[in-house]
Order: sequence, then C-alpha cells, then structure tokens
Amino acid sequence: MVTDLADTFADIRPYKDSEVSEVVKRLQRDADFADAMARLYFGRSYRFAPAMARRIAGLWLTFKLRSVDSIDAFQHLVAPLLDRQLQRTARYSHSGLMGLDQRTSWLFISNHRDIAMDPALANHAIYHAGYRTLSVAIGDNLLREPWVADLMRLNKCFIVKRGLSGPRELLAASKHLSSFIRWMIAGDRSSIWIAQREGRAKDGCDTTEAAVIKMLALSRDKSAESLSGVLNALRIVPLAISYELDPCDAQKAAELAAGAGYTKAENEDVQSIARGITGQKGAVHLAFGQPIEGEDLTIESVVEEIDRQITTHYRLYHTHLWAWQRLEQTDAEPSLTIYPGTVERAAFDARMDAIPEDHRQIALEIYANPLRRALQAQALAT
Repeated sequence: MVTDLADTFADIRPYKDSEVSEVVKRLQRDADFADAMARLYFGRSYRFAPAMARRIAGLWLTFKLRSVDSIDAFQHLVAPLLDRQLQRTARYSHSGLMGLDQRTSWLFISNHRDIAMDPALANHAIYHAGYRTLSVAIGDNLLREPWVADLMRLNKCFIVKRGLSGPRELLAASKHLSSFIRWMIAGDRSSIWIAQREGRAKDGCDTTEAAVIKMLALSRDKSAESLSGVLNALRIVPLAISYELDPCDAQKAAELAAGAGYTKAENEDVQSIARGITGQKGAVHLAFGQPIEGEDLTIESVVEEIDRQITTHYRLYHTHLWAWQRLEQTDAEPSLTIYPGTVERAAFDARMDAIPEDHRQIALEIYANPLRRALQAQALAT
C-alpha cells in the first residue's frame, strides 16, 4: 500500500500545509487573479474604472491572505465568504449527515449541476456540521489558468486528468486517480466528493456513468481482492443536490440546442462558475444518502443504487412542477411531494419566457426532467 502521498500523488493531490506559504505568495503577485476578483466583487461597476478595481482587489487579497499558512487557515478564510454568498443567493438546507460517523472517511458520489457550487455546498454542510472538510475532484479542463489551479488545490481539490492523448495514458491516469482515492478513504485521511458522471447533467437527468465506478475499482489487486470487497471498502454514499433555480439554465439550454456543433467560448467555464456562485438559486437542499454496502456488489448494482438514492432523495420544488405542466399542457399535479420554495409562478414563467423561443423548451425540460424521473421511479415501484 502507498505510504508517501507527497511523492506518489504530487501531480494530482491537493497542496500540503508546507506548500501553502509559497502558493499564497504566488497568488498575491498574480495580476489575472486580482483582475478576476475585481470583476467578481465589483460586477458591472468594474468597467468604469478597471485599473482602480484591480488595484483595490490586489490590496484586499494581500490583506486577506497575509495570515494564511495552512490549508485549514485558507478554508477558514473562504467559509464566511461562502456563507455570505449563500445568504444572498439561496435558502439552504441539508439532511442525512447525522447518520454518518464523523471519524470515518466517506466517498460522496453526487449528482452534478453546477461546476463550483455542488462541491462547495457539500463542503459547507460538512464544515458546519463539525466534520472534516472534503477533498474534491476537479477536471484539469477547468484549471487552465494557473491561479485557478492554485486556488483549487489550496481548497483541497485534486486533479482528474482528462486531456490525454491515448487509451494507455488514460488508463494509467485512471489507475493513478483510483489509487489516490483508495489511499485517502482507506486511511481515513479525508472524505471525498466526486460527480456521478463526467461533466454536468445539463439536461437535468441525473444518471451515474458506469465508467466512474469502474475507475474507482481500478485500485483492486485482482490476485487478493474481490470486486465487491473493493467497492465496500470505498464507503460510497450517494448525495442528491436539488436547486429550485439554475443560474445557468439559459446557457445550458443554448448549448444543448446547438448539439455537437457547440463550441465553448474562451473562459466560458470560468464565467459559468461565476454565474453559478453569484446567481439566484432559490431553495437548495442537499440529501446525504446511506452507505452502499453488500456481500455481492458489482459495478452495475452500485450504479443502480446511486441512481435510486439520488432520484429518491432529490427534492422537487414548484419550478420542477411548473415546467412539467407547461410542457405537458396540463394543470394536473402528480402524487409526488413538492416542497415549498422561494419563487412565484409568475416570476418563473417570466424567467422562461425571457429565454429565446428556440431554446425555451429545452430550458423547461431541464427543470421538468427530475420530476419525470421521479414519476418513472414511482411507476416502477408500483
């Protein structure tokens, strides 16, 4: 078993405390980082005095980061910022955490709707419940800017390598990642957040990709371990994240409408991250599920159980119902639990009507699909 995290996983792991001071100095000198923070905090006002905004942001960053000398110190700095952002943009709640041992490391496999907010919200719940904060998987496609990579790895993110040239390189990287995750979980070093699929579920259909579970099992020693034993040892817990409003709904609808011909603009992912953080999300609920355990676990049975728990625990709001009603052209209300939210029907209709007509149906489907999946699950259960 691996014993030296720093040497073996240095290319993908989060930063260590001993590396923090140098990384912080690098961030304080990074003009692109200061510019990004100025745009985020000054919003539309930035364009009137960009140089002054960057200067103020640089001074603010130097002041804020001056005492950050460990990962915990950085996360203590970030936590109040997220608290304030949630107070402005969401009504937030969570359930299920108290059934999980705080001393144990868990592998949370989550549905994925928002690039940054999904793991941030999971970490927020974990942090305020008194658990150790999570290590979070992030694709290297999101780390093209050096300051973004530094910021993410300071916040306990580890890297998933995606832009690889061939199947051998992909297999080697997948085995490396699998070994890192196993090392973290087995040694109770940190709980981990990963998405159930590569990329966001832009259409609102939360389904687990079998390739994710197969990757996790690559750490198996086939001469000494069963597949079921490895899957049990990973302590997988499904996590369902429900948003009343999706700040990126119009952009997702435009991308889905374009299909395979869609080409991302430069810095589009960064813009999506900013929109997800600052945009209105309405009511948001995180439902932590039950550990997946069993004598005969398989890739297929784990995929099925993750999907079942996420569908079961996904909290439906009136925005999901209203979108379904518009698409089905009905006032009927299915026999599902619909939770009260923060959005009025007229405001939701106006939001949808503001989306270009050729994208509008897709936007409505983004909201309606979780309800459709709940109806399908209900039909199968009867």
